[in-house]
Parts: sequence; C-alpha cells; structure tokens
Amino acid sequence: MTAVAVITGTTHGIGRVTALELARAGYSVAMLCRDVPAAGIVRAEIGAEVSQADVRIIPCDLASLQSVRRAAQVVRNEFGPITVLINSAGIVSSRHRMSADGFELTFAVNHLGHFLLTRLLMDRMARHGRIVNVASRAHFRARAEFMELQSITDPQARYSPIQAYARSKLANVMFSFALARRLAGTGITANCLHPGVVATHLLPAWLRAIKPLITRVIFDPDRGARTTLHLALSPEVAEISGAYFDEYQQIRPASLLADDVERQEALWFASERWVGCGTWFKPKTAAGRRRTAQIA
Repeated sequence: MTAVAVITGTTHGIGRVTALELARAGYSVAMLCRDVPAAGIVRAEIGAEVSQADVRIIPCDLASLQSVRRAAQVVRNEFGPITVLINSAGIVSSRHRMSADGFELTFAVNHLGHFLLTRLLMDRMARHGRIVNVASRAHFRARAEFMELQSITDPQARYSPIQAYARSKLANVMFSFALARRLAGTGITANCLHPGVVATHLLPAWLRAIKPLITRVIFDPDRGARTTLHLALSPEVAEISGAYFDEYQQIRPASLLADDVERQEALWFASERWVGCGTWFKPKTAAGRRRTAQIA
C-alpha cells in the first residue's frame, strides 16, 4: 500500500520542499492549499523532478472551518490510511483581523484550522502514523496575558502582530503535547518543531519584524525543511511523541507556558468548542506528556 502524506502550506518555502521530498520518497502527496493556481505550479515542478509522482491538490482555506471540513472529506474519500500529516501552513496578520468564523485571524489559520483538520483525519491515520506540527521558537515570546482565551474571539482585544504570531505558535506546541497524551499507546505520534527562519524568494515584512526574536541565521528552504522531513521520515524518531525539536533535529525544552498542562487542556477544550468537534476522551493522566527520549 502506498504511503500517504497530507501537507498544508506547500505553495512555497519549506512546505514546497517537504512535498517534493516526500514525493521523491514514494509517497502519494495531498497538498491542501488556499492558492490553487500556485499549487498547480508546484505540482508541475514536482512532476518534472519526480517521474510518476502522485501529487494531488485539495483546496483548503485554513481561515474557514467550512473549507477545512470540505478538504478533510476529500482526503477521506480519495486516500487510504494517512502515513504522515504535516501541519505546515502559517501566517501573521499585520493588523487585527477576524476570520469568517469570528476568531483572530493568525490564531484561526495557524492553530484552529490545523486543530480541526487533525481531528477530522485522526481516525484515518495509519497504525504507526506521524503528526508533525510546524511551530516556532517564537512561542517563547508569547506572554501569558495574550493567552487569555476570550481575547481570541474579541474584535476589540489588544493586538500585536508579534504577540499574535507567538500566541499561535505557542498553541501549536501546546496542541502537540496535549495530542501526544491522547495518542499514548496507539502507535501514532505527534511532535512539533522550530524550522529556523527560512527565506523564500522574498522574506516577508512580518518575518523581518520577528527575525531578531528567533535567530540571526536565515536558512534557505531546503535547509529549513530538514527537521520537518526528519520527523516525517526518520526511523530514529518513530517511537518519540510529545517532543519539541529545534532546527538541528534535536529535542529541546519548550517554554514554561507550553509545558503548563492545565493551559494545554484549557486550550484543547476551547478549541473543540470553537471548531464544533465533539469532546475527545481525556488522557488517563495529566502528569506531563509522554516521551521516549531524553531532552538534550
């Protein structure tokens, strides 16, 4: 049976490289993309490099819960068990905007869209499937007051682009840890990573703004995709779940906020309520996340 990879954010940067390398590794690749014409260009580029590549485009706007639901249904209809699910897409809004569903836009795209997508595809994960969430070291910059959940649905709440991005990346890490607890014993793993700051053909203005908060080094997309591909493909991490990896493929401690189990659970149940998913079972224990490797 052909291995299946479902990836968001494949029209540029590390997502494009990830899709290419998974196609090269023989995976059937489902690219979930908002910009379908741009995705078509990427698919053609992959086809030119990988003969017989099976790359399919599925329209998906992560800012719209309805669009995410439609995309998940297409994946369910067209693909078998999912070997790896990579939540890679991300934005930051320079001004305070709300999604069509009434959530702060950066948070809606970077966290809630991926949360819903993962929940809708969870029962289609392969027995030893892997879930990879592209987070960021910027999550260390998230301040506790910006994690007050009511502010996410308040169009009049204080807004800072840097804090909005940091909050969404913190949510990625917290989601990964809470998910790993729920998956304990299933054989499915969930991990997150900081890819480094990655340059595309133009480094966006918002990324220039947060660059000093993250690193002085900017990677090209091929270098930036290494940790994502490591978590997707390497046998070395097949049994590791609930870990945060850096841009050098090493497990590192996450922030104190990210490690707060009560906050993780509060975010989890709020996210379920916001996206309209039924409550999944609580983990048997909240005494920290499961790991099978020592933190470096």
